[in-house]
Amino acid sequence: MKLVIAVVQDKDSNRLSNALVKEGFRATKLASTGGFLKAGNTTFMIGIEDDRVPEVMKVIKANCKVRDQLVTPVSPMGGSTDSYIPFPVEVQVGGAAVFVIQVERFEHY
Repeated sequence: MKLVIAVVQDKDSNRLSNALVKEGFRATKLASTGGFLKAGNTTFMIGIEDDRVPEVMKVIKANCKVRDQLVTPVSPMGGSTDSYIPFPVEVQVGGAAVFVIQVERFEHY
């Protein structure tokens, strides 16, 4: 058995959740926050049999898209901020960070 942990951007969360249910996957959703952009994410935990990992990966890939977003960097922590002019920069956000972990034991009560 495997535990698939997928961290996805909130914009993709509902679409992925609906697709997982449609394909027969049961998942637990957790609210999470990204460290770089300090933006909301959703973390899905999906327990599945080893042979179904490719199926769930396909569903995740089809429903979580990378997109470009303009962000304004925070001011520098040290030194003078008089000359600091925050220009928006374009970064890629979204997609999914997926971890597949071997489960040694699973019990349901």
